[in-house]
Amino acid sequence: MTAAEFTGSGTAEDPWTLFTPSLRSQFQMYRDAEAEPPALVCQVGTTELRYHLRAIEDLHAMLVDHGDWMLLGNADEQKPAKEGSVEAWARSDANPVGGWYGLKKGLRGRFGNYVPPVLEALGLAEVEHGARGNRMRAVG
Repeated sequence: MTAAEFTGSGTAEDPWTLFTPSLRSQFQMYRDAEAEPPALVCQVGTTELRYHLRAIEDLHAMLVDHGDWMLLGNADEQKPAKEGSVEAWARSDANPVGGWYGLKKGLRGRFGNYVPPVLEALGLAEVEHGARGNRMRAVG
């Protein structure tokens, strides 16, 4: 399976099975439009992370406006995000949700690790797949 290949339809019953940008870890993700707020649910082993569902469209729109490659900058919530990275944008007061896209306090980070593969699988972005320092850019 290559990075852009995935299985599933993105529902709770049939989640997407994806790989992190480094291709080292597999995880599952699905849309929960009925949650309050609507969520993108990420299952990594026994850990569940949740992000605003609108992150898919918002991240794509930001990347289109950015117009070039952008560092992913993956980081846990407790660690600072690299300036100018996707992770920093997902925490910024200037983004469309006015702060964190992560919904579970203590597990709001790692946006740059788990959301970019969703955009790649949906054909909305291109993601690099090196061991570290990966970037992404909008497609379309």
